[in-house]
Amino acid sequence: MMNPYMHEALTLAEQGRYSCAPNPMVGCVIVNRGQVVGRGWHQRAGEPHAEIVALHEAGTLAAGAEIYVNLEPCCHEGRTGSCVAALIAAKVSCVHLAVVDPNPLVAGQGLAQLRAAGIAVHIGCCADEALALNQIFFHYITQKQPFVMAKWAMSLDGKISVPSGQSRQLTSTAALEHSHRLRQAVAAILVGANTAITDDPQLTVRRKDLNLDPNLQPWRIILSAKGDLPHHLHLFNSPLASKTLVYTTEHSLPSWRQRIESQGVSVIIAPTTEEGMTDLLFVLKDLGEKHISSLLVEGGSRILTSFYRQALLQKIIIYLAPKFIGHTEALSPLRSLDLISEQSWQIEEMLFLAPDVCLTLKKVEKKICLPV
Repeated sequence: MMNPYMHEALTLAEQGRYSCAPNPMVGCVIVNRGQVVGRGWHQRAGEPHAEIVALHEAGTLAAGAEIYVNLEPCCHEGRTGSCVAALIAAKVSCVHLAVVDPNPLVAGQGLAQLRAAGIAVHIGCCADEALALNQIFFHYITQKQPFVMAKWAMSLDGKISVPSGQSRQLTSTAALEHSHRLRQAVAAILVGANTAITDDPQLTVRRKDLNLDPNLQPWRIILSAKGDLPHHLHLFNSPLASKTLVYTTEHSLPSWRQRIESQGVSVIIAPTTEEGMTDLLFVLKDLGEKHISSLLVEGGSRILTSFYRQALLQKIIIYLAPKFIGHTEALSPLRSLDLISEQSWQIEEMLFLAPDVCLTLKKVEKKICLPV
């Protein structure tokens, strides 16, 4: 049975899903003599951590209380103070945590400091749920690269496009709204040059029920080895141009790069593969250095296939429309793969967005083992 206090801590942590990246989602519940006296969750990077918020609410009732938190409290000074130091100062009696923080700045050191101060520490309550909640953070902090997801909408016969000149929208309004919530949950969205030119997308979160702070809009990433993108694209002509990155090569025209940069866009020169495509590993490493913890790849077919072939995807989200296209020129999301891919995937979630179905696939790989 799930511990009710840790369950509440996980529920509180979830509230930071759209705002605290690249930091982890953390919730904290403080219990004194069977009564909850403090609650907190980490709202945004640079703002107080969950433990500090909960301690502030609990006040003097934190003395002798038990702490339930889904991730090891931090023990270092950054933009905020040490949560471990605050817990020790508050004279709590016990800390229950789900998993250890893999961040090298913490990674068991917080536990050691708590125990050295005479505070009991219990590890492992709701560990699976805590690992699933912060899978993006755990991947990012251990691999120093963003957690990568691919997303596409397709027909029942596996096509993502229709012949030129016909309506392009395959899925329903419900599926479209769901895809914008998915966008809101990631730090960046990536497309290739063909998609940028053909669709002229905005790559922003647009929800009827939400007026999103521009600072919380995801970064927009374009891969364009030739650097031949038109200057009039939506991505280059909006208040969010400064949150747009174009990865190109040294062979792209300097005059083109200067014009794009004058519009507020950042241009990064990247190496290319033998096939003449942008080096995806370079891109992911560079995004990691820019503190971009998650990436949603939206296409097109060539880009999706490249990420898949190089085993760079951690999840795939497919919106399946009950339609058939059947046209020989219509594209599939993945192409030129060997018979059956050696990569193993399993369905993590199936969601009905009438009349469509949303399938979330996760890669079957070794379970993350965090230090204790």
